[in-house]
Amino acid sequence: MRQDILDYLLAHQGEFVSGQKISEQFGISRTAVWKHIHVLKERGYVIESFTKKGYCLKEAPELLQPDEITNNLRTKVLGHKIFYYEKIDSTNNIAKKLANEQAPEGTIVISEEQTGGRGRLNRSYFSPFAKGLWFSLILRPDFSPVEISKMTLLAAVALTKAFHKMGLTSCAIKWPNDILVKGHKLVGILTELNASAEKINYLIMGIGINTDITRKNLPHELQRTTTSFAMEKVPVRRTELLQEVLVQLEQQYDLAKEAGFAPILEEWKTLSCTLGQDVEVSSVDTSFHGKAVDLDDNGNLIVYTEKGPQKVIAGDIHVRPCKA
Repeated sequence: MRQDILDYLLAHQGEFVSGQKISEQFGISRTAVWKHIHVLKERGYVIESFTKKGYCLKEAPELLQPDEITNNLRTKVLGHKIFYYEKIDSTNNIAKKLANEQAPEGTIVISEEQTGGRGRLNRSYFSPFAKGLWFSLILRPDFSPVEISKMTLLAAVALTKAFHKMGLTSCAIKWPNDILVKGHKLVGILTELNASAEKINYLIMGIGINTDITRKNLPHELQRTTTSFAMEKVPVRRTELLQEVLVQLEQQYDLAKEAGFAPILEEWKTLSCTLGQDVEVSSVDTSFHGKAVDLDDNGNLIVYTEKGPQKVIAGDIHVRPCKA
């Protein structure tokens, strides 16, 4: 019903339409009309409302259109098959279902809004309507399962390069795959694997990129740690950003298949804001501090401490800047 009301307002964009007329058109109460209009406003639609005049749609957010995404998409495989939703719990959940049904490599699931988006350690991921890119990519890499942790480093490299091309040149990677601007998080990456000991069946790469979120949109607990393209005053069209992200992901993925992960790890080092910094490392059973100096061949962080070099393994340990 909400979509029907939106379509009606779009057909009369710039004109005032009375609540009574919408009520009669769709056989619902004026209170129900008001509730649907309220939700549309929360989703970014600019709708003026005046007593005795009704509702007037002034501005609509840019929505992602699969045909527009694939038009002029400069990839061979990634993004040519798209499953699009306005609102779902998690794009990763849908992507896993599709992967189990043999959806081809390169398929993406994208939604304007997620109600159950997740990050690492099952933390919730804030994914409001049309305020970012919330999507999952199905990959079927011919790598050994022991190498799969390097795919998150690969994703961080690809995304950072894409953001630089789109004008956000101040972002950098915090180990292993957080992309930050001045210490504030811009992106969430969650990879989920289906594999045996010998073979990867599929990899789901879930990515959330904050594009149009503003500080007033953020929950209080995220206001000190989160940023977006809009908050950094870098205007970007989500369709064009997604196209560039897919191009960079495919380039890095093809490079890994042809030459291994060594060149990607070297690129990661040039884009990092962690190496050369004093860091504090903590986990359930250990804590220490030192200087982050390098990555090893497996993508683990090497921290030089008073006791010598220590290896930090991705996924087990958090790295934070040392307190002054």
